[in-house]
Amino acid sequence: MSEMHPVAEADLHAYADGLLDEAGRKRVEAHLAEYPEAARMVADWQAQNDGLRNAFASYATTRPSDLQLVAGAKTASPPRRLAMTAAAVLVFALGGLAGHFGPSLFGKPMARTAIEALPQEARNAYLIYASEVRHPVEVFADQEAHLATWLGKRLAIDDMKVPNLQALGFKLVGGRLLPVADKPGAMFMYENETGQRITVLVGRNEDNRETSFRFASADNVETFYWIDGALGYAVTGDIPRNLLQQIAEECYRQFPT
Repeated sequence: MSEMHPVAEADLHAYADGLLDEAGRKRVEAHLAEYPEAARMVADWQAQNDGLRNAFASYATTRPSDLQLVAGAKTASPPRRLAMTAAAVLVFALGGLAGHFGPSLFGKPMARTAIEALPQEARNAYLIYASEVRHPVEVFADQEAHLATWLGKRLAIDDMKVPNLQALGFKLVGGRLLPVADKPGAMFMYENETGQRITVLVGRNEDNRETSFRFASADNVETFYWIDGALGYAVTGDIPRNLLQQIAEECYRQFPT
């Protein structure tokens, strides 16, 4: 059964989060019965989810836009937004947990989905462009308005915003168009006074079926990523994890919903 209908990492996460229908649950349970290692991993995730709800739910806060439902938009409900915020807290509180957020997942022989591909594509873009001296971006910060309009049009985002991260010590370098999951994507680059750079990736995939916070780390490059409706976001950099958390949270607050 698992060969005809491959079980992807996203399916395992959805199962652990209780988001699958009956048919989906049965398919994943059959896969777990066949692969004990995967079953142990999912059991760990479920235990972590319980810890998240018990330890961090009381700290979840909303932003004003979380309570607004825009007609025709794929906007998460307030309870789901609360769960997302709490999940972000737990990701960094328990960051680096083996199995759940580690890079080893990307080597599993499973069908890859948009959410699985996002952190690797974000990391690749960071490694390619963050070290570029003369041409790190296509459009520089002095044309920020044009940058937002151009990339917003290519990604079909009416109100594309370029996050302002100056309060966290990072100024906009600029941005560029690049492929994300074989579709047009946007990358914004920022730099601090010491020359450290971070990138913020935005991709669109109409097939997205989940909203979740995840964390990945490989070779000192950290990526915090999440799916919000049809849009996926990833913040990447070779910076301390707590600073990455602050940057990701600030981007989440500023991006349109």
